[in-house]
Amino acid sequence: MSVPVCELTDSRAATDALLEMLRDGRWRPGAVRRFLGLAAHRSVRQVARRPRAFAQTGALHGLLFTSARDPGARAWVATSGTLTVLHLGLLENRGRLSSADVISLLRGNLPATALGRCRWSGLLAIGLDVADGRLARRQDTVSPFGDYADSLADAAFWTWLVLRHEPSRTVRVAALAAWMVPVVAVTVVSVRRGSMPDRPRPALLRPAAAMQAVVAVRHLLRG
Repeated sequence: MSVPVCELTDSRAATDALLEMLRDGRWRPGAVRRFLGLAAHRSVRQVARRPRAFAQTGALHGLLFTSARDPGARAWVATSGTLTVLHLGLLENRGRLSSADVISLLRGNLPATALGRCRWSGLLAIGLDVADGRLARRQDTVSPFGDYADSLADAAFWTWLVLRHEPSRTVRVAALAAWMVPVVAVTVVSVRRGSMPDRPRPALLRPAAAMQAVVAVRHLLRG
């Protein structure tokens, strides 16, 4: 690598460089340790460059944490906050979270709130998903951070919903496959190639989008 990973300003280039290093090291313990060390060091540097985004993350998750009613909900919020801080570098040339980013993070934390326990929580999640996408495009705030926050929010909320509230084993298996298969496929391809592949488009044609509607309606009708 001609440029140190920590000095790369483009998050995609930095991720590809780290994956290439891991592939070349054949996943040996030393390569894994170096991968984790460089990734952590880059995350710390990116946070230091974005104090406003860091403050926004702390405020949002602080409010969610104080309103959480049980240890499981607080652990959920704490995990979300940690992952958000570690990936602030994906904001690229922006120094703060956009309103669309905040909506994505709120959607991912629905299971830790009272709203997540309502019968219409699935429909609310779909509405928030549509809203943050339109808002990001309208405000021209689309970024790798928003893209991945959107995907992780979907995976977190819908996996929780089907495991917690979906009685049909068939629907649970189909739903988990719709969200997990793409994640596993992207991970395998990334490790083998030493670079991140592009996600499939358009989003509405992915199996997960259809499963969201099925799960949300079934959850609403069950009450």
